Amino acid sequence: MSTEVLQELIKALQCLPGIGPKSATRAAFHLLERNREGARRLARSLDDAMNRVGHCARCRTFSETDECRICASPHRDSGVLCVVESPLDVAAIEQAHDFKGHYFVLMGRLSPIDGISPASLRLDLLEARLATGEVRELILATSTTMEGEATAHYLGQLSRQAGVAVTRIAFGVPMGGELEYVDSSTLALALQSRRAY
Repeated sequence: MSTEVLQELIKALQCLPGIGPKSATRAAFHLLERNREGARRLARSLDDAMNRVGHCARCRTFSETDECRICASPHRDSGVLCVVESPLDVAAIEQAHDFKGHYFVLMGRLSPIDGISPASLRLDLLEARLATGEVRELILATSTTMEGEATAHYLGQLSRQAGVAVTRIAFGVPMGGELEYVDSSTLALALQSRRAY
């Protein structure tokens, strides 16, 4: 029989993505049975992160300071701005080690059905940044979902109105991928996104 405190722990764990009641119950029991010190460390880390991690004033990614390390770096090209949907996208691009520009993190994508408007994404901050004349190229790196494409279209219009060149990242066949295993939508995007060789 579960205690009230245990039930609260199980409910709290369900806030994590992909964790339902059964997974939360297993995790809670694991922490209590086998890893109480790990649970205490997790609790301290969560509390510390919630209190200390905010958003960069320039790009809106997660940061413990007013300006993140990417925006503060003198070795990055501030004339190239890549727009992404989340800080996870920044991490993914940074792992490739090829991009040397700056970012603007939307923290979502346009979705009128869900009530996410340009104001919700703070596109006023992006417009102000484009208006400074510092940005030469805006790279659209939103997802290929319907909302991601709508967001890219809207951002493209903003960029053109500001007189800034706009590009879209290519989508398609993964490195080492066999064409016969690639789905038709991905293959169609790869053909549309082809470039000179």
